[in-house]
Amino acid sequence: MDLTLVSHPLCPYVQRAAIVLAEKGVPFTRRDVDLARKPAWFTALSPLGKTPVLLAGGEAIFESAVICEYLDETVGAPLHPVQALPRARHRAWMEFGSALLNTIAAYYNAPDAPALQARRDELHARLGQLEAALQPGGPWFAGERFSIVDAAFGPVFRYFDGFEAVGVGGWLDGLPRVQAWRAALAQRPSVLQAVDSSYPQRLQDFLRARGGELSRRIRA
Repeated sequence: MDLTLVSHPLCPYVQRAAIVLAEKGVPFTRRDVDLARKPAWFTALSPLGKTPVLLAGGEAIFESAVICEYLDETVGAPLHPVQALPRARHRAWMEFGSALLNTIAAYYNAPDAPALQARRDELHARLGQLEAALQPGGPWFAGERFSIVDAAFGPVFRYFDGFEAVGVGGWLDGLPRVQAWRAALAQRPSVLQAVDSSYPQRLQDFLRARGGELSRRIRA
């Protein structure tokens, strides 16, 4: 069936769905929407007013995790583990990735220097938990097989690319497994293709415009 991914250029959850679609080898159309001026056709499709939305045969599927699960169940070989317990573990770490994205948002929106440092410390602690969860040897979350957890974390690491581009680095110091995973994801075609060439500049502009402590440091 024809698939359309309703998107926003900066949305990390859209990237998750785009990565899974690419890994499945499924042709799809991408349609960006302005979330600051949501058109009526979009709000009719997305009850929560968020991207992504997948239009599949005229049916609207919203929420990135649900979209990824739907694609995994209906198209090609599964990316999730076949056995129930490993599959549940992967789903749990996808939720961890969502929580990490929330902490990243709290970091770039931090209003002052103490709050910015507190969110940075929280992010490093979360990344330390991730380091302990990764299988040795890699290159992916569970070893040699790419999974939806990998798709979920590709957009997470892209934020750190953006932070480093504006001079804020050192995020993965002392975390060799996470460093190796990030490097592998950065070379994965599906991850590379999940955003277009304008993304790095769009992200920098977005970070400068937040109005918090990070924005002030970038502008300085």
